Amino acid sequence: PIINRIDMLNTGVRTTLGVKIFGPDLDTLEKLALQAEGILRKVPNATDLYTERISGGQYLDIEVDRAAIARYGIPVGAVLDAIETAIGGQNVTTTVEGRARYPVQVRYLADYRNDVAALQNLLITIPRGGGMGSPAAAPGPAPAAGGMSMGGGGGVAAAPSAGLPAGTLQLPLGQLARISTSPGPAMINSENGQLRALVQLNVRGRDMGTFVGEARRALDAELKLPAGYSMQFSGQYENQIHARKRLQLVVPLVLVIIFVILYFTFHSAVEASLVMLSVPFALIGGVYLMWIYGFNWSVAVWVGFIALYGVAVQTGVVMVLYLHEALDRRITRGDVDDQAIFEATVEGALLRVRPKIMTVATTVIGLLPLLWATGTGSDVMKPIAVPLIGGMVTSTIHVLLVTPIIFVLMKRRELRRGKLTLSGFRAEPG
Repeated sequence: PIINRIDMLNTGVRTTLGVKIFGPDLDTLEKLALQAEGILRKVPNATDLYTERISGGQYLDIEVDRAAIARYGIPVGAVLDAIETAIGGQNVTTTVEGRARYPVQVRYLADYRNDVAALQNLLITIPRGGGMGSPAAAPGPAPAAGGMSMGGGGGVAAAPSAGLPAGTLQLPLGQLARISTSPGPAMINSENGQLRALVQLNVRGRDMGTFVGEARRALDAELKLPAGYSMQFSGQYENQIHARKRLQLVVPLVLVIIFVILYFTFHSAVEASLVMLSVPFALIGGVYLMWIYGFNWSVAVWVGFIALYGVAVQTGVVMVLYLHEALDRRITRGDVDDQAIFEATVEGALLRVRPKIMTVATTVIGLLPLLWATGTGSDVMKPIAVPLIGGMVTSTIHVLLVTPIIFVLMKRRELRRGKLTLSGFRAEPG
């Protein structure tokens, strides 16, 4: 309920997905929206489709007959004021009840204003001699008792008065104005200065991105928009698009920052790239576990991968530091050849087996309960935990097996070129 309310406030759509159609004419917008609803029903996994009905409202039109009121010398505004008082009501006073104040409104009883015939019989009181005074509205026949009765909402509904001031004339409103009802829009929605129709739907059992792609192709093929009309998808998909744009900037920026930090740590782009190889290996495990659980790409999944990249790179850095330390001891003794590089690499890698296994085990064990969580927030935490668990497994294989092999190849190549020197690193045990 909370996310639905937030989506409604942000996008104006109550469901997970909405199709907004913009254009200048309300009737055309409603027809296009109904056509779009029929097309979307054919797309798999589309449920709860509903098109906002724009038409269906009934409006009361009262058009003053200027020729008729001119014969009596009545101002147009005076007739309109009488109509407003009789139908809409007029505040005549305010009642004070303690610290609260309530306006008292007077208007005619519903019997005198509930249909066109009653309004046509509504009497407009006119002073004799034309427009010398302000006309007042008065209903035709007088009820047997009372002049006012309490209406709903703190208002007062007035009944006809039996007595009239001397020198006044009463005319039916039907002789002074044309009264009719006409159909019109029940509501008018607009966005960014354009009229809008909306088709709302939910997507179940399928990721939003592929559904929108298929729905867009179906609408482009079957729905012909006239000139001046446009269409866009909204709802959670709109938020997903905004998040995707941010992630397209954030994820590459994170990788670049990691690489720059590694470069300043090792003073070598090659060794920085060696550590960065743990990122795609971690991605493999995360993607496979996502596939097993049937998760789709989302913001929560990307957050999990960003956290995974940090852990994977950190363990890769520690592995490379231990390999350098073991090799530096051989270089210091002057005992360096291809076999010595191999033995130093094995020695350094073995020192990292237990710490690495412990790191992976504690991380995986800590996150495993999230895979079976069903309470509040589990729909967000599961997509974060799955990439971390799957990626930790494959990154461990990479760091313990692949990284030492590549390290041996790199150092043997440097030895043959005469560029093998002390690294200057000092790894702390742990």
